[in-house]
Order: sequence, then structure tokens, then C-alpha cells
Amino acid sequence: MAQRAGGAPAERAAELRNKLVDQCERLQLQSAAIAKHMAEVLPAKSQSVLTAANGARELVIQRLMFVGKVCENEEQRLLENVHAEEERVHQSILTQQAHWTEALQKLDALRTYLVDMITNLDDQGLVRAEKEIFERTEVAEGILEPQESVKLNFNQQCVQSPLLHRLWASAVLSCITGSQEIHIDEKTVSPHLSLSEDKKTLTFSPKKAKLDLDCPDRFDHWPNALATAAFQTGLHAWKINVEKSCAYKLGVCYGSLPRKGSGNEARLGFNAASWVFSRYDKEFRFLHAGQPQPVELIKSPAEIGVLVDFAGGEVLFYDPDSCAILFSHRETFAAPLYPVFAVAHHSISLVQ
Repeated sequence: MAQRAGGAPAERAAELRNKLVDQCERLQLQSAAIAKHMAEVLPAKSQSVLTAANGARELVIQRLMFVGKVCENEEQRLLENVHAEEERVHQSILTQQAHWTEALQKLDALRTYLVDMITNLDDQGLVRAEKEIFERTEVAEGILEPQESVKLNFNQQCVQSPLLHRLWASAVLSCITGSQEIHIDEKTVSPHLSLSEDKKTLTFSPKKAKLDLDCPDRFDHWPNALATAAFQTGLHAWKINVEKSCAYKLGVCYGSLPRKGSGNEARLGFNAASWVFSRYDKEFRFLHAGQPQPVELIKSPAEIGVLVDFAGGEVLFYDPDSCAILFSHRETFAAPLYPVFAVAHHSISLVQ
């Protein structure tokens, strides 16, 4: 009887000891994950915020240079927003650093306590201290592992300004449109389209022309065509006369856009490789990745300007007559962009 009575605490202590060893291992892994977060993720976030803030400053200053003194007050307001946003994110990072430093200290203290219990208590002492031990270990259960947080990211929306946007777009279009010679690449033209001799006008025909459909660059189903050259830096703008057509698409795409077949892979605006402004009858939309966004217009534009800020990550569609921005989309472009065109009624023309 005495042996059995003495054996019970030993078995219980052995079981408890194993649990505590497992707990120590989990605490060590948890500490390692937090330490890695503090050593790698948070410093990287800090550098990312610094880079994003510097980029935002440059973007604001460059655009305000187009419109001069009339925008000085707007410049000051936006720069203050950038500074405030930068300070906010840095403060969030500092707050997290303080939080996780305290969490690490608690975990380290708890792990030291558990190791001391395992090392210095005999079996009966360990069993007697079981309640106290597990009350102490509940602290670790309340410490969650680090998670991605939007509070640690710089919000680019702080530099958005309708006034700046309109003036900048108008200035860029008036300054650089026409200085860049754009021609349509004959090798890409769909058999439903004919291309003028000056490589500026596309005319739709419901009947397919007898063209070399085996040409890898040619669209064989959708009435599309690409420009001859792509760009991957700087500002670019061009205008298209669309007054004769009530079915067209205008925009940009990657050179990797498929050319063959009737699927969405080659259909402008229905894949991740193209960004277009679209008109079908009285319906105007912006199309990208198969997600149409309606554009409400009072009248149909006679011309449409396309503006691409490659570094700023923006494609913008503009009515030169009314100086109105029809639609603007932000994107981090990952490859060179080609001007792209589609027409399914009458004709459209690049403006000289």
C-alpha cells in the first residue's frame, strides 16, 4: 500500500514534468517567432514606410511643379498629410516594438520560472505547485503571435487631391501629348480591322479580312491592336478621336497579352494584363481583370486622352474638351506597357 501511495505522486510528477517541458518548448518557439518579427519584419516595415513616404513627397512635389504658384497652399497641405501619415505609421511601429518587447520579457520570465520549478522541486513539491504553475502559464496563452497589420503600412491615400489630380492631368496632357509619336503595329491588327497607311486609324468590318492568322502577334478573334512600342518609365500621353464610334476600348496592356482565341485571356479588360476605358452604345466603363466599373458621363467625348504615369502607378482617361478626368486607376505595373485599341463600330484614330 505504501509503495502504491508513494508511486502516485511520482507518476503524476512525471506527467507534469513532461507537460512543463512541452510548455517550455512552446514558449521557446513563441519567443523565437516574436524575436524574428522584431528583428526582421518591423525594421523592414520601418524602411518600407521611409521609402513610401519619400516617394509620396516626390510625387506631390513633381505634380505641383506643373501648376505653379496657384497650388502652393495645396502643396503645403498635402506634405503635412504625408508627414502626419509617416509619423502615424512610425508611432504604430514603436507601439508594436514596445508591446512585443514587454511580451518577450513576460515569456522569458515565465520560462525561467518553469525551468526553476523543474530543476529545484521534488516530485511532491511539483505536484503541490501545480495550480500556481498553471496560473502563471496562463500569461503565455494571452500573448498572441504577431500578425500583419494595415496600421504598419503607409497609406498612399493621404496624398490624393482632386484639385491636384485635375490640374496635373491637364498640364501633362497639354505638354506631352503630340510630342510622342505613336503608331499602331500592323502585325497585331485583328482581321476584323483595317489599318490606315499612316498607321493611325483603325476601321471595323464584320467580315474578316484575309490576313496571316498564323502570325503570333496578331489577334485572331477580338478586334484588337497594339502600338508598335512599349514603355516602362516616365510619363506618356496620347489622344484618340472616337467621335465616329460607339463601340471601342482604349488603354494599355502587357506584351504578354494572348493574341489567339475567343476567351477572356485575349479580351481587353477581362484579364490581369489589360486596363481599358470602354464604350458600348451609351454605356461607358473601366475594365480590368473582368471587373467592370461604370463611368457616368453627361455626353459622349469626341476625343479621349490616355495618360500613364509608370513610376507613379496610374493610368488615367481624360476628356480634353471639358478638362474632365473620366476615370483614374492606380496599379503597380510589373512589365512594359503597350497602348492598346479595340473597335467594333466604325473607326477610331490616333490624334496627330
